Amino acid sequence: MKTIPQLPWECTQSEPGPTIPLFRVRYDWMRNPRNGASLKALILEGGDWVNIAAITPSEQIVIVRQFRFGVGKTTTEIPAGLVEPGESPLAAAQRELREETGYTSNEWVSLGSVDANSAFLNNQCHLWLARNARPTSSTALDASEDIQVDLLSLAELKTEIRAGRVSNSLSLLTLHKVFNLQEKDEK
Repeated sequence: MKTIPQLPWECTQSEPGPTIPLFRVRYDWMRNPRNGASLKALILEGGDWVNIAAITPSEQIVIVRQFRFGVGKTTTEIPAGLVEPGESPLAAAQRELREETGYTSNEWVSLGSVDANSAFLNNQCHLWLARNARPTSSTALDASEDIQVDLLSLAELKTEIRAGRVSNSLSLLTLHKVFNLQEKDEK
């Protein structure tokens, strides 16, 4: 039997939505310096994020599996979350790792920060490596979270990435930085 692809969905009208919990919507009228044309740009103002690559003493990577509304499926990612107002990125990373997985670490390495999506977001994502992460407590999930914690070897994680089961761009970037650090350490 031959499969016929579905036709794309057509958007016929859009309206502004309600205030959204994670962001403040801002529209900026911008002038193009090349041709003087004006355009209305959408800016989402939001708090910074953290992503954490946590590695156990046995060299396993702590991953989380959770349903993601944007893509409508369960994803495989590394722990991540929002930096609360007044909180440092390191404190946020430590809190998010503990709350989402029950793991903690005393060995933290900053991997830098990146623009999450500079096309319309104004925030940064801070990338962290937590070495020698150990389970020390129960998880403390928010009401909106349903997270399964798992451990993968580096080989298993690479298999998951190659198979497309790890597709979150910020998780992939953080893990890429960790793999590069490990390669440099081995040389």
